[in-house]
Amino acid sequence: MAQMLALFKEDEAAASATEALEQAGYANDNFEILTGSPYPEGAFGEREAKHRLYVFPFMGAVFGFSLAIAWTTWTQAAYPLVTGGKPILSIPPMIIIAYEWTLLFAIIFTIVGIFFESRIPNLKAGIYDPRITEGYIGITVEVAEERVNSVDQLFRRAGADDVLTRS
Repeated sequence: MAQMLALFKEDEAAASATEALEQAGYANDNFEILTGSPYPEGAFGEREAKHRLYVFPFMGAVFGFSLAIAWTTWTQAAYPLVTGGKPILSIPPMIIIAYEWTLLFAIIFTIVGIFFESRIPNLKAGIYDPRITEGYIGITVEVAEERVNSVDQLFRRAGADDVLTRS
């Protein structure tokens, strides 16, 4: 598989290149748009990015609550101190600790989730060109070696200023 990067100066040309890629049989999840400027979602016909960030705070909250209840129960059972005939497991202090740990672990898991969903660090970084930060729009796609020439011609017909290939 070869990685290809097409650089476009105009956004209309990049949008027509994504349409041409779709017509050539490449699904939306096969190519990626790289820009240095913010564009609205779907401006180039790319797929809507799906994330699961909402799962991380929920799982952190469940983990923190469970850990807090287990910790406070274990602590009170390990050092039983009967005071005035009251029960050993005192619920109000347990609720305070459970609340704090629930929020703490929800925040920690959210931060971990942000790194995970952002794919930081990206250990298998694709092809890139510094001109993207100067205003060019890049379209990256992975193609089979025998289709490199046809995709190169497709990008050039769509108005690409430059096409880079890396095997």
